[in-house]
Amino acid sequence: MDTVIHVGVLTPHEVPGPGVEFAAMASGRVATRVTRVTGAAGAGGSGGPVSPAELGPLTTAPLLDRAAGQLVTGPVDVIGYASTTSAYTIGFDAETAMVARLSELTGRPVAATCASAVRALCVLQVEQVALVGAPWFDPQFNDLGAAYFASQGFDVVSSVSAGLSHDPRAVEAAAVCEWVSRHLADSAEAVFIGGNGFRAATAIDALETAIGRPVLTSNQVLLWQLLAQSRDTFQINGYGRLFTHKP
Repeated sequence: MDTVIHVGVLTPHEVPGPGVEFAAMASGRVATRVTRVTGAAGAGGSGGPVSPAELGPLTTAPLLDRAAGQLVTGPVDVIGYASTTSAYTIGFDAETAMVARLSELTGRPVAATCASAVRALCVLQVEQVALVGAPWFDPQFNDLGAAYFASQGFDVVSSVSAGLSHDPRAVEAAAVCEWVSRHLADSAEAVFIGGNGFRAATAIDALETAIGRPVLTSNQVLLWQLLAQSRDTFQINGYGRLFTHKP
């Protein structure tokens, strides 16, 4: 009988993302439990973009500790912090420190979205990357995203929000593939489509075929890292060449 991996997800966002895409990519091998990190006066309560000032506190004690405690009341093998914009806000070093602290606090392996993307780009030997933010990303998050990856030595050739519907439920794979294909610079060696609520995973295979380069998305890289940390060896097919590589 196949083993089911119990993945716990911490996120400040309301928009469904990892819970939907993990199930699709892992074909029933992953059970996802999502706990929202919320703060005072509704911080983290918006399903759309929130400001860096609101996101920062949701990555630190005591708000994060409270959510983590709620998460591990159920079965959890590994934990993912699913927020691209949070990582952009606090930066790589703080995101890495948050992961280490959560792991110590919960006794589980922990991964975070953008640190997982950095690892994926390194494994794929990418130096020049294009960033595509969720359609609802404010331009400030695109700037922060460029700074985040530049801080880790990548040449960010572009960082813009996708010109698609702002309704996450209306995102279609064909539209993602068409928009990214038309707006991708020739110099980009790979593209990272950011936003854990931007359900773009179904576009990955077609887009890789269209552009001939690796395509990464927030939920794809997070699942890739979490599966490695769970030490499970089952293969995921149809969601990009990344899954043929080990972290």
